[in-house]
Amino acid sequence: MSHAAKSFEPLAIAVLTVSDTRDTSTDTSGALLVERALAAGHTISEQRIEQDDIFQIRYQVSKWIASRDTQVVIITGGTGFTGRDSTPEAVSVLLDKQVDGFGELFRQLSYLEIGTSTVQSRALAGLANGTLVVCLPGSTGACRTGWDGILASQLDASHKPCNFVMHLKQTDTSLCETRT
Repeated sequence: MSHAAKSFEPLAIAVLTVSDTRDTSTDTSGALLVERALAAGHTISEQRIEQDDIFQIRYQVSKWIASRDTQVVIITGGTGFTGRDSTPEAVSVLLDKQVDGFGELFRQLSYLEIGTSTVQSRALAGLANGTLVVCLPGSTGACRTGWDGILASQLDASHKPCNFVMHLKQTDTSLCETRT
């Protein structure tokens, strides 16, 4: 496939907040990711909040990876070091390929904002079944850093010299096609 930039393509993005305490009224991180994705021209295939349980996270993310209607999964929360933080463990076994540079770049950008505390972030990304899966920390600031500093351009097919769009599965648009 060519790495040449194309025109913008809206992607189907699922947003998962991993938290034992947040609900829809207090989920500012998930809300920010949805707001940014919609403002960029993408669609939201689903938004959920799940407790920090390795098997519930893995179950939900697996469904989205298998779905023809989701191209990107963005997870916020569960990337720290507390006993309940299990997002990286839940997700990493599902990935076909890990995007090592994602976590490195996220921590580099985050360092400029929060200093050495960024070493406690286990942010990661990878590809599974043509789906980009991204794990960000649960703070709204971290989600802003991840979206504005990395995801906004990497989820845009017009970004040069390359972006993730060419690696993603196509959504099932056959249900919307007109019969001839």
